[in-house]
Amino acid sequence: MPTDITAVHPVLMARDVSVSLAFYARLGFTEVFRDAAEAPRYAVVRRGPVELHLQWADPGQWAHAGDRPAYRFPTPDVDALHAEVLAAGALAEQTAGPFAVPKDTPWGTREFHVRDPGANVLQFYGPLASARAGVA
Repeated sequence: MPTDITAVHPVLMARDVSVSLAFYARLGFTEVFRDAAEAPRYAVVRRGPVELHLQWADPGQWAHAGDRPAYRFPTPDVDALHAEVLAAGALAEQTAGPFAVPKDTPWGTREFHVRDPGANVLQFYGPLASARAGVA
């Protein structure tokens, strides 16, 4: 029998780890580790069972800034999460893109997307409102 893999902890590139830590705090994440009190180059944040690692990246690694991975986060209520992070000021600069606000998708989810300070794409998604309400 194969050994279980119990989680994945993605490492997101950060231009400035301190700025990214502040952003993720506004998204409701708690800092659980940083390698240096001043000017950290590696840090870990957690919200519930979700853990993200933030690592400083040399400017030379940003040659293709638009070629960034997307990270998907399931949530039972996309609209409530959007309202929460909007009220916390985490979306102040997020005004562009088709999913800047929660929308229903053709593939059967409700989603909103943001970019963190390192240009990593965060996609928060969940069931359509009709599915949450039990409407057929």
